[in-house]
Amino acid sequence: MYFLAPHEARQWSANARDILTHTLEPPEYVFEVRPALRAAFHFYVGTFCAAHEQIDNALVWLRAGALLEDDLLLSNGFLASFLERHGRLVMPAVVFADPQPYLHFISTPPIQATRANFIASAVTSLPALDHPLRIMDIGTGDGSLLVELLTAAKAKGTLCDIGEILLIDASPAMIAHATKTLAGAFPATAIRTITARFEQAAAQLDARYDVALSSLAYHHMPYEKKAHHLRELKPWIDHFIIMEFDANHDTPELHAPELALSLYQSYGRAMDFVFSHDAPVEVALASVDSFLMGETVSFLTQPRGVRTDYHMLRQQWHALFREALGPEFTCWNEATCYSDQYFDMFTLHYGRDVLRR
Repeated sequence: MYFLAPHEARQWSANARDILTHTLEPPEYVFEVRPALRAAFHFYVGTFCAAHEQIDNALVWLRAGALLEDDLLLSNGFLASFLERHGRLVMPAVVFADPQPYLHFISTPPIQATRANFIASAVTSLPALDHPLRIMDIGTGDGSLLVELLTAAKAKGTLCDIGEILLIDASPAMIAHATKTLAGAFPATAIRTITARFEQAAAQLDARYDVALSSLAYHHMPYEKKAHHLRELKPWIDHFIIMEFDANHDTPELHAPELALSLYQSYGRAMDFVFSHDAPVEVALASVDSFLMGETVSFLTQPRGVRTDYHMLRQQWHALFREALGPEFTCWNEATCYSDQYFDMFTLHYGRDVLRR
């Protein structure tokens, strides 16, 4: 993963404003950019112009940037194609209203391998329990990851039985899908659901759970809200396990070069996962346009506090857990689930120092 030095961020920001004002094209505007970041700079300028409704100027920069990209990262080309199809930076009416785009994304081989690595790490990290497990899944999605985790834990002997599963998700379609999936896998287990964002769900908790699980979901709040709701969650759990992108999407403000560079790498790789996977074109386009690009547009057009996602770097997650969970919880496990030159995903497990009896 690449980062900008402070002087580079200032330079990128000043030059983007200059390019926007004077409608300068790439051959007319030359200044020193690290070779590894030249395509990313084109992406930043393109997104900056598109966010300010200069779509033609944006496409000039994005198309030129696409010529600089390697086979692992084609973010300029993906965004140019999106703008050509939609004419502007536009979000779907409701992200996750239709589960299919998300389901296609998680079916791609890199994400399947990531999930397998996450399950192996989480199952190994969990302590053996002598009572039926009570677990909540925050942002459950389709429920398949939880099924795989519980099945693997039972096979390993980590759990003797499953007492209750609590599913939390803001999407009614996802809750319905997950409930059917979990009920089919564990028909004798009590399944409770809360259809709400976790900001609203935290106040509805009224029972203790051994484990809280969250995969690519807890990042939907900025740092300060994560901390607030994690404090609300703390009395009700003994373990918290997450899987997340390692990305710098929380603290940078709208139009910050640091935000664009992180998006260029992380979402660009995620889109490449989708388009590299064998599937009908319309399915791949829906997965990008209604899921990944929907979130990208939010980052590029909405200020911090309004946008939909706030992925953080690993060190920021550790700082959050130390602040919100306090000394009663410590890091039991940290593992990389996927990694390449531009992008990685990881799991963290924080557990109580002294388990309840």
